[in-house]
Amino acid sequence: MSLNWEDTSTDKAERLTRALGYPYPIPDHSYVVYNGDVSPMLRDQAAHLREGRRPVLAVGSNQSPAQIIRKFNGPDWPNVPCERCTMHDFDTVFSTHIAHYGSIAAALHPSPGTKVNLFINWLHEHHMDRMHATELGNENYVFAELEDIKIETDFGLELSQIFFYLGNAGAFAPGGSPIPLAEVAAEGRNWEALDQLGVQEKLHQLLAFEDGLDEFIASSISDSDLRQQRANFMNSHTVSFGHPSLKVIKK
Repeated sequence: MSLNWEDTSTDKAERLTRALGYPYPIPDHSYVVYNGDVSPMLRDQAAHLREGRRPVLAVGSNQSPAQIIRKFNGPDWPNVPCERCTMHDFDTVFSTHIAHYGSIAAALHPSPGTKVNLFINWLHEHHMDRMHATELGNENYVFAELEDIKIETDFGLELSQIFFYLGNAGAFAPGGSPIPLAEVAAEGRNWEALDQLGVQEKLHQLLAFEDGLDEFIASSISDSDLRQQRANFMNSHTVSFGHPSLKVIKK
């Protein structure tokens, strides 16, 4: 099935699989995507592959080769090197944004002492309009820059500055604490992690939705007004992103 952002499948099972599959399979190694193919990113290639590219941190589904293929499929796109990295003092948590395909999306959030495994999408300028269209189109994110941070990549690069997409709504924090994504590996987490199924179950319980979980997710997909009402509820249980070096570049 198609899992891109324009997906219009009406098959309920496919839609539920898509919603609960987020952030989709994430490798444990660096890789390169070109024309629908995925190959390992090798140490002796790394410096060359990074040349002329902008480092954009992937914190949700942009870590997954499947999502990168959907966004940049075809021979006209330059390759997309995706280098695995460790980011210090941050974590990937659930945001208060419910995507139109039913998933509760991810967001970066400060987390002192945590080391989270993420990916850097090394993007050519030719990639940026497409990536912005997929991330900024519904005004749920802004394109931002962080400085005075520490990121170590698979192949020996250390970065103190990174670009990323910042969720406008903040972290979903029922009970006062953000919820990390269990699908994303990390050390020294400050809060209990849940997978996509677990966070959907939590929201289902908090809203006291009478029907089962499948119907709850299906209604988030089919009913945009209901989806917004649920996001508004989540926004009343949120923690804002806060970092002194944050700079918003594009809205």
